[in-house]
Amino acid sequence: MLSTLVAYYLYPPARGWFDQLAAVKGRLGYGYSAINSIVAGAVIPELLRVFLFQRGKFRRSNLSNFLFTAPFWCLMGLAVDCFYRCQAGWFGGEVTVAVVTKKVLVDQFLYNPLFACPVTTWLYDWKSRGFRFHGTDVFFTGAYYRDHVLPTLFATWGVWIPVMLILYSLPSMLQIPLFGLALSLWVMLYTWMSEQAAANSSRTHDL
Repeated sequence: MLSTLVAYYLYPPARGWFDQLAAVKGRLGYGYSAINSIVAGAVIPELLRVFLFQRGKFRRSNLSNFLFTAPFWCLMGLAVDCFYRCQAGWFGGEVTVAVVTKKVLVDQFLYNPLFACPVTTWLYDWKSRGFRFHGTDVFFTGAYYRDHVLPTLFATWGVWIPVMLILYSLPSMLQIPLFGLALSLWVMLYTWMSEQAAANSSRTHDL
């Protein structure tokens, strides 16, 4: 991500390519965000799972994973696009220390703790429970937030604070296209975290 920032501002050929990418985002609008998020959040992580951890063998679980992650990350990508547009309206589109700082603070300490992180934790946990609604009332308790959402939030900050400092230092139309780069990494990391948590919970329950 840092290399993209450096290339945009210091390497003119790369800047021309990024400007073309921004123009595509400008023409397609939310449609671009939907496609970008599905590819980055569902297609790439699942393909990497298949080729890196399953020796190139597709399983039925890969399809079920995709059927869950594709609509989920599509909707989250649309929400992120809407949020970025709101941030640009609230604070402006200029790349200054003050503007970037405000956007990162609102993003990471309001949007993430109040919406993105809880929703992601709830839905991945719901998936781990076999999409059963029984017992999901615990999702909305303070203890669940403390034990499940808060650890995820710390992981989120570790990945997304530096990423958002970079993204908000780029023009608005480039933020969603390059958001996809970080999203693929985050989905792979978060999937591993959620699956480990589910496995540990299952072992504790068996004991």
